[in-house]
Amino acid sequence: MAKRVERRTVDLSGYPDLVVIYLGMRVNRFTGLKTLLGFGRRISDSVAQRPQGLLLHDSLIYSLFPVHLGMRQYWKDFASLETWARSEPHREWWKKFLRDSGGTGFWHETYFVRGGFEAIYDDVKEPLGLLSFAPARPASGPMFSARNRLGVGGTATGPPPVSEADLGGRAAE
Repeated sequence: MAKRVERRTVDLSGYPDLVVIYLGMRVNRFTGLKTLLGFGRRISDSVAQRPQGLLLHDSLIYSLFPVHLGMRQYWKDFASLETWARSEPHREWWKKFLRDSGGTGFWHETYFVRGGFEAIYDDVKEPLGLLSFAPARPASGPMFSARNRLGVGGTATGPPPVSEADLGGRAAE
């Protein structure tokens, strides 16, 4: 006799500002393996410190050829995610990566329970995720920061890890 499927759902009413972010790093060149492995340990150490507002962190394998690893994180709200992203050690990682991607491509896509998405793709050579079907735009000016891409009002919780001017672009708006 077949067993009935146990169906469950979740009550997200206690998480009205929930944010889910998918992140990935894809190896573009052989040297990118070293970069990818170096980030893996640092991310694990950071998650072990339980950043305020991080509800869950899952590691993911997107593909083995090319090597493409990532994670999914659930955050209590955007302010918690932004605060962590603008603090150490993330701030230093991001500055270093944007100076030299080390043979990898990095991307993230952020989704809000109340609606709205934003994404960034740095040195991603082949379209994936939202970039596969939505028009690509330069990540500059009003599209430079996640806060601006999302249309979230208010003031950022700290200085950006790197300014648009530091990357050779115009000053962030």
